[in-house]
Amino acid sequence: MYSMNDKNIHISLTCIDFLVPNASSLKAKRRVIKSLKDKLRTRLNASVAEIGHQEEWQRAAIGITMISNERQHLQRGHSAINRLFEEKADIQVLDIHMEWL
Repeated sequence: MYSMNDKNIHISLTCIDFLVPNASSLKAKRRVIKSLKDKLRTRLNASVAEIGHQEEWQRAAIGITMISNERQHLQRGHSAINRLFEEKADIQVLDIHMEWL
């Protein structure tokens, strides 16, 4: 049985605030967000949720959580998140913040 006090459990939370400048509707924005969420879930086995700006056409915020028994694994995951967002030509990152829980 594991407890949250076990030093071998690490949890990271990454929050990303970004623009989808070419989105002309909520449906277009959500299509971009769904693609990002699917990639993050598949590549990193992460939990992903839209956490802000749900009713704005061109702005979005998502939260990504990962859990591991190795802190380095999560640091590599955070680097992969950064790379994924840098590669996406259809979005513009406004803020990206990672913290340990």
